[in-house]
Amino acid sequence: MTSAHEDPRFRFLAEGGETGREILAKDWRGSSLGPLAGWPVALRTTLATMLACPVAMFLAWGPDLLSFYNDPYREVLGDRVARTLGTRFPELWADLWQDIGPLCDRALSGESVSVHDLPLTMYRQGRPEQTWWTFSYSPVHDDSGAIAGMICITRETTAQVLAERAREESRNRLELALSAGDGIGTWDWDVAADRVTADARFARLYGVDPDRAAAGAPIAAFFGGIHPDDLPGMQERIATAMRTGGEFSAEYRLIHDDGVRWVAAQGQCVLDAEGRPGRFPGVTFDITERRTAEEALRAAAQELRLVADALPSLIAFIDPTLTYRFANAAYETWFSRPLSDVIGRTVRDLIDEDGFARRQPAFAAALAGEEIRFEMPWPHADGRERVADIRYIPRRDRDGAVDGFYAFVQDVTDRTRIEAALTREVESRTRERNRLWETTTDLMGTAGLDGYLKAVNPAWTRALGWSQDELLAEPFAAIIDTDDHAETAEILARLARGETVDGFVDHVIRKDGERLTVSWNAVPEGDLFYIVGRDITEQRAVEELLRQAQKMEAVGQLTGGIAHDFNNLLTGIVGSLDLMQTRIKQGRTEQIGKYATAALSSANRAAALTHRLLAFARRQPLEPKPTDANGLIAGMEDMLRRTLTEQVNLEIVTAGGLWLTLCDPHQLENALLNLAINARDAMPDGGRLVVETCNTHLDRAYARLHPEVEPGQYICVCVTDTGTGMPPDVVAKAFDPFFTTKPLGQGTGLGLSMIYGFAKQSEGHAKIYSEVGSGTTIKIYLPRYRGEAAAEGTGPGIAAALRAERGETVLVVEDDPVVRDLIVEVLAELGYAALEASDGPTGLRMVESRARIDLMVSDVGLPGLNGRQLADRARLVRPGLKVLFITGYAENAIFGNGGLDPGMQMITKPFPVEVLASRIREIIEG
Repeated sequence: MTSAHEDPRFRFLAEGGETGREILAKDWRGSSLGPLAGWPVALRTTLATMLACPVAMFLAWGPDLLSFYNDPYREVLGDRVARTLGTRFPELWADLWQDIGPLCDRALSGESVSVHDLPLTMYRQGRPEQTWWTFSYSPVHDDSGAIAGMICITRETTAQVLAERAREESRNRLELALSAGDGIGTWDWDVAADRVTADARFARLYGVDPDRAAAGAPIAAFFGGIHPDDLPGMQERIATAMRTGGEFSAEYRLIHDDGVRWVAAQGQCVLDAEGRPGRFPGVTFDITERRTAEEALRAAAQELRLVADALPSLIAFIDPTLTYRFANAAYETWFSRPLSDVIGRTVRDLIDEDGFARRQPAFAAALAGEEIRFEMPWPHADGRERVADIRYIPRRDRDGAVDGFYAFVQDVTDRTRIEAALTREVESRTRERNRLWETTTDLMGTAGLDGYLKAVNPAWTRALGWSQDELLAEPFAAIIDTDDHAETAEILARLARGETVDGFVDHVIRKDGERLTVSWNAVPEGDLFYIVGRDITEQRAVEELLRQAQKMEAVGQLTGGIAHDFNNLLTGIVGSLDLMQTRIKQGRTEQIGKYATAALSSANRAAALTHRLLAFARRQPLEPKPTDANGLIAGMEDMLRRTLTEQVNLEIVTAGGLWLTLCDPHQLENALLNLAINARDAMPDGGRLVVETCNTHLDRAYARLHPEVEPGQYICVCVTDTGTGMPPDVVAKAFDPFFTTKPLGQGTGLGLSMIYGFAKQSEGHAKIYSEVGSGTTIKIYLPRYRGEAAAEGTGPGIAAALRAERGETVLVVEDDPVVRDLIVEVLAELGYAALEASDGPTGLRMVESRARIDLMVSDVGLPGLNGRQLADRARLVRPGLKVLFITGYAENAIFGNGGLDPGMQMITKPFPVEVLASRIREIIEG
């Protein structure tokens, strides 16, 4: 039986953060819910939505109101979190139950409850805290539609409430200070000594140091803060007061760092016995607020008049005697008389008796304090039809009594005409929509975030076989394939956040058990969302057939390129061998070495091509070694320069302290050579090719953009050219299997695919950056290796040191007679005894015999038993039997890095004789 941990229905718990994993790990058998496997669909759906939600949510479920929560809610719980999961909700919040219990009762009775800034004394860390909370309780339903519990969405507002209180206290203190003195500052000017002594408030108002003002400062020191435009007038008033010994009064502006402030100053110049100015005491008031209000009032009145006159509607104020006290310019047009003939006149003076009689009840109601709105005909002066929308809004004085009303009249003739047309259009569209709802084959409906369908069109029944009542009675998760439940929960979470979802595909279960593939679009609105689904089952099948056809077409194109290359290589091999036979028959052996070298060169190139093909198919067994990329690139420099044309400038920039990587160095060399050739072809007129290395870290943000990449430390080998570049559509396909831009017969086009396959097999990554006309950069990322670099070997060739010394016997199992004869010939040359078998069963019978066998050399692809099966059965008979696999094609999962058992090794076809001899000696000696 599948455990809950393995059940795909509960995958959302494993992916639901810390809380989801705790729910999955908890033993629920002793609770009223019982084991996870028996939990209802509605509970699973609600939990999936809650765990995926980024805001704090809490769920109380079942008759016992067992507690569940999501990760953001853990901060709300504080030290309660350890005892919350599965605890009865009233017990968990017993200290607050007096406050929240009545709210919960309302939610459990079916009502949605919202509370804003509720004060609660909480114990979260073992001590009481005064807190404030905004939250909502909503009922949730079980699979039958009955209320099964409630869900809470909460947010702590303590910080906001305290901040608002602090701001209110600050405002109160400011108002108290202003009411206590209105910013009053006092001063006393000893004119004869030219010393002004002033209090600190006055000094600060004029920008003078308070200590200096208290000790006395020249009057000119206080003039610096006065606005330059106001200073002459103020000085003139002071001079007048000093000549006459009279009063001084002025309003002027002071310039402060925080802006301009208005002040009012009053003083009295006291003359001495000789009639000269003696003392000049005074007081200053801060009148900024009053002046600002007056200027704002004047500006507002002017703006109101401008706005009112610009509007085509009638705007007026009418007093209790029905006299116009204000009217805008539109009255001139509507009444065909100047505005001066409207203001001060009564309504009866402007309209006829019939019009007045029809309006009189509305006048009476407005003056009684009622807001009135009505429509009536109001023809133009030339008799054209017009409909007026009329509103009367009462105005009240300070005592609350109505002192008149505002009149607003708007021409709604066009609107009335349009509304009538729209009504007809809406009726027509409604009929069309209803026909579409009834006749479309698309699945249209309305669903709720509670997991239930609310309305469905007839297409649901026609496509799925379920009746409308059956569809609305069960949670919609019941007709969704269980493998899609987790993703459906994520879609619900997105809809709950207000996101529109397009192109979501899942599998819907018909009543007869068949599964349909449906593509959905969903638009949220409050607690509901509107959905439209289209059956794409047949479309997906057709697309798959098309993909297969395209793949076969690409295979044909690829095969043509491969055949072209192999024909060239076979021509070199066959031609060289033919010449060798001819020269041997002629007795002319002086050129044999040259022809042998040419044949061997073509054969090695053919081996490299098959190596690339297998890497392309990701079936080439790699031989990973700790590799210093800097050293490898330095060793390739001469080869790269010979590969490029003279017009291409090669630059190699290697990073100091480059990490080691674990990869097949030959494959890395091949990848760099392919990139150099591609770059050369992209720069027919010459250019620059840069090969760089560096250490890098691919973080989780990069991995989210490239899901196939594991975050971690990598080395990066970067090849950049200044060639023709690639358009975005070519970049998108460059690594794809079977894709090539080369014409038929001009190579296989496997270079970039081989590089991609090599990078992925090495647990790395490859990325292309290119722009047409600007060049191309290709980066190969290989994971960092933390071990030591491999020591360079100096393996001997076929020599006496590799010959058999103790009469060892080697069993050769190979179905190809040519290859088998070659291996036996090498063994004989080295002095080994050889046993031969042409297939797996024959080889097994030899292993089961009493013959001495020190090593078994076996092909992987054998008839009857493959090489691995033969080795496994042979070791049952001869434990510890040493095995050397030879293969031209092998699954990396079996023979790749770390896939061979102790005492087993492998070499790939084709191989040099020296490598075979060295490997046989190495494995025999252990």
